Amino acid sequence: MVNDADLVAAYARLTVQVGVNVQPGQLFLIDAPVEHAPFVRQVAAEAYATGAAFVDVNYADELVRRSHVEHAPDDRLGWSPPWLLERTRTVGRERGAVLIVRGDPRPDVFADLDGTRVAHARMRELGAAKLELTDGLCNWSIVAFPTEGWATKVFGEPDVARLWDAVVTATRLDEPDPVAAWRTHIAELDRRAVALSRHRFDAIRFRGPGTDLTVGLHADGSWQAAQDESNGVEHVANMPTEEVFTTPDARRTEGVVRSTYPLQIQGTVVRGLEIRFEGGRAVELHAHEGEALMRTHIAVDDGAARLGEVALVDRSSRVGKTGLVFYETLFDENAAAHVALGAASPQCVDGARVLSPAERHARGVNQSSIHIDLMIGSREVDVAGITASGEHVPILQRGDWVLR
Repeated sequence: MVNDADLVAAYARLTVQVGVNVQPGQLFLIDAPVEHAPFVRQVAAEAYATGAAFVDVNYADELVRRSHVEHAPDDRLGWSPPWLLERTRTVGRERGAVLIVRGDPRPDVFADLDGTRVAHARMRELGAAKLELTDGLCNWSIVAFPTEGWATKVFGEPDVARLWDAVVTATRLDEPDPVAAWRTHIAELDRRAVALSRHRFDAIRFRGPGTDLTVGLHADGSWQAAQDESNGVEHVANMPTEEVFTTPDARRTEGVVRSTYPLQIQGTVVRGLEIRFEGGRAVELHAHEGEALMRTHIAVDDGAARLGEVALVDRSSRVGKTGLVFYETLFDENAAAHVALGAASPQCVDGARVLSPAERHARGVNQSSIHIDLMIGSREVDVAGITASGEHVPILQRGDWVLR
């Protein structure tokens, strides 16, 4: 199955038609590791068959990036090349489409380097420009493609066939009609989002081992699910996706939280992460591994230490049912409830998309150049909605969705 051309073609077709939903005449940008070139070529062929006007691919090489982290002068460590900035801004002006391909072929490439230097090597200006594309300018999606390196991280051996089986299950490629299966799945997640929005919860509370976290919500906020709309085009931003999510009030997070999954970030694994929040801000952070990297990340700008997302996932998740830790946030965040440090999704707050950054900040819609998802859910973590009157309404209990 691993090198089956029909499987790769089906995955590319699902990515173009359901994920990104490339439109005729669109400029289409793809960012991917160089090892994913065979898949990217198939995606490009599908996009052109759909009517894309031009497909542009930017390949990243993590070994070259490692050399940069090790040897670049300090003033160039986090530099954003102007030609990459212009490429990103052009697709925004053109209202194009964007695909990011994940599935790290070298998950530990930076693991033995100084964590602070690794974090500073992030192209902050380019990262902020890319986040602007996801703020209603472009239809976009993120998918992941199996590699030997990724499989080795998950299984301890390069069992790409086994990883493919898990990816096929998670992305519903095992269905007779994957596109139709996705439509049904999206409808079910939408029903959950509508139910949550109707309750008008004032806050969400997570309670479990090492976790007692209360996340305040916006009075004019809503919950959303798999399908988004940008520039008038419906698309599925993450494939797979099992979550319903909203934008919290960045000023109203209190308590402590412990991660339940390791976090793969910038070629480094963060384990045993614990954070304490006061007044919406992370004021204390500890981790068994990767602490220096995380401390540097939450200090990159004013919003990096505040929450921009809260998302709920129950144990019916196809990703969770695999029983795997994927060491890939795109998958792991769809196995467990999670929160995200950094940039918010303004579409979840009425009118926020048309506000200036300063106006969003004043309303508690978080602004940042980062967005880091932290998995905090498990069968031991219960989730409740808190009403304006202080009533606690169960949403998730022992991993099961119980909200009517």
